[in-house]
Amino acid sequence: MADLFCPRIDPQVFQLDSATIILMSTLMAGAMSVVLYSAHVSFPAEIKGLNYWAAGLVSLACGAFLFSLRHSVLNETLVLLSANSALVWGVGLAMIGTRKFYGLAPAWWLFHLVWLLAMLGVGYWLLIQPNFAARVGVFSFLVSIFYINQILVVWRHGERHFSTIFFGSLLLFQTLVVLTRGILALLFGGVQVDLTAVGPFQSIYLAAGQFMVLLLAVGFKAVTTRRLQAILERRSTLDPLTQVLNRRGFADIYAKEHALMRRESTAMTMLSIDLDYFKKINDCYGHATGDRVLVDVAQVIGKALRVSDHVARFGGEEFIVLLPVTGVDWARDIAERILVAVREPGRGDLPAYTVSIGIACQTSSDEDLDAILMRADEALYRAKERGRDCIEIASTPMPPLQAIKA
Repeated sequence: MADLFCPRIDPQVFQLDSATIILMSTLMAGAMSVVLYSAHVSFPAEIKGLNYWAAGLVSLACGAFLFSLRHSVLNETLVLLSANSALVWGVGLAMIGTRKFYGLAPAWWLFHLVWLLAMLGVGYWLLIQPNFAARVGVFSFLVSIFYINQILVVWRHGERHFSTIFFGSLLLFQTLVVLTRGILALLFGGVQVDLTAVGPFQSIYLAAGQFMVLLLAVGFKAVTTRRLQAILERRSTLDPLTQVLNRRGFADIYAKEHALMRRESTAMTMLSIDLDYFKKINDCYGHATGDRVLVDVAQVIGKALRVSDHVARFGGEEFIVLLPVTGVDWARDIAERILVAVREPGRGDLPAYTVSIGIACQTSSDEDLDAILMRADEALYRAKERGRDCIEIASTPMPPLQAIKA
């Protein structure tokens, strides 16, 4: 009757289930490595580290496969050493991938140091003084260094976003699982952490340890996908040549600043900037040099602006600058700084060039973007007619007259 409520567990059945879990996890890790490497090939070059994570998953899969062969006809000592080495490489390569993703040095010295210490420790407690618990403890504590390093990297350099929090939480949980196994091995001996034995911890660790590897890969993929989204959004609002705002990006910024202007009852000013005789530069020096001039003038304009100001390229050689909470006088000072800066020689082998600038101040929130751009362009045309390399200010539009009630 007692067996009805407390059925006996056949160890061989549990071992078979463990082998099945390891095999399934190995296959899933291999499949996930293909997914990450495909993302590495197709994602922009700015997103780094996916290839190292893919290689790490392959190494972990190889380590798990070798571990399953420890009782085969192969030399058990050699198989165990190779399996532990592959597992250390797998976690270490993931650490390298995480560091490269966040733009940090890969820390190969830490990778090789942990691997060397792990191999010395495992080899000593396997060949010289056999002790399974000591091997588990050494391996667990050393591998946790890789996870802790990733946690610190994510904490210091990660974006405050759900994907980053998810990835960091998975790293923390995996670190606790690995450290727990090492502590139990040192405190209670190898029986408590032998994954081929029957016990609650073995079941929990086997499931968590194997599938957490896949969850970590999913977490890293989520972080990289978030980075891809940010890159695509940025590219959609930036001019690919000069890396300043394009028309779409400028329109979005203007909408936000216009709403602030309406709410705070402030003024803002627009600069319309155009390179003088740019066609001659292209004809005389070639379009490659012309592109370098465009990049240079965008950088010159950017250095003359405040952090709160915005510059955009509206196509060709025309640039638009938005100066929030700025009147005509301060806008003219900024325009004069730009004129002086572009005249200065000594910027490599670029040909000398000048710009003409039209200024239009918006004091009424009823005026839309097209209207203020038209006034700034009209001032720019007057600057061109005056001989170029100068500044013209557009007149402020008169408010519409209101009907007087009789």
